[in-house]
Amino acid sequence: MRLGVLDVGSNTIHLQVVDTHPGARPNPTFNYKEELRLTDFLDSSNNISEEGIQKLRTAIRNATTQARAVQTEEILPFATSALREANNGGEIIASINKDFEIDLQVLSGEEEAKMTFFAARRWFGWSAGRLLVVDIGGGSLEIASGVDEAPEVAVSLPLGAARLTKNHLIGDPYTDKSVRNLRDYIESQLESVLPALVHHQESDRAIATSKTLRTLARLCGDWYGGNGKVIKADAIRKIATKLSTMTLDERSELPGVSANRARQIVAGAFVTESVMRNLDLEALEICPWALREGVVLKWMDWMEA
Repeated sequence: MRLGVLDVGSNTIHLQVVDTHPGARPNPTFNYKEELRLTDFLDSSNNISEEGIQKLRTAIRNATTQARAVQTEEILPFATSALREANNGGEIIASINKDFEIDLQVLSGEEEAKMTFFAARRWFGWSAGRLLVVDIGGGSLEIASGVDEAPEVAVSLPLGAARLTKNHLIGDPYTDKSVRNLRDYIESQLESVLPALVHHQESDRAIATSKTLRTLARLCGDWYGGNGKVIKADAIRKIATKLSTMTLDERSELPGVSANRARQIVAGAFVTESVMRNLDLEALEICPWALREGVVLKWMDWMEA
């Protein structure tokens, strides 16, 4: 059957259409994406502004129109941290569901971590042993660890690359002071969850998902050798510092770095560096599957039950 996964994220509105059936891997057939950066439309009262709401509704309208055009049988829509944390998020979602006849659901941070872990487990299989999965989105960071399809520990922190860039980084290139403040904030947030991640010490494989981490893996390969599918601790330490000294235009010219990604790749690099250092990880291996694939796989399992 043909499923459309509609991911209403902090950075983008992303429709991914896949053909699949119970027991089969999701086969991507169509993608539609609009960069929106919902976090940029949060006002001082933590409400998404009227302009942001209208842009979001337009993006949802465009995505659902595209889904119908490619004969999608079912749309699985979900929203993550931007709508989850906005004070008027519930009101916005209710209006969208009514007007566009979809069932947009908000995933909690823990649900995001669990669903992404589930996708990584399905990709690597049981022989991979204990997994530690790291995902950096626009609004939040998710980390999960375990040996089964459901992780034993799943945590979410407000360490998304877009959020951190908006709240902490200033200047072009970013000022040394703002970079120091960013790094201090990342460290303080990670300290709160480190006791819950003691199982990382036994992990057989450390896995990375998300566009931010895929982009960083490519930079690791381009600048320090490799196949672009692994982030090594020594490389990310150098990359984070190097990126922070570059201007926005210089980062935008890097292979695989879009203009939007160039704004927030510095924050993403420092989050990655801090996670790897605090969890004593020598390398992160890129997984092609992440949250959207997890949603499809979980839904197909439910349909088969």
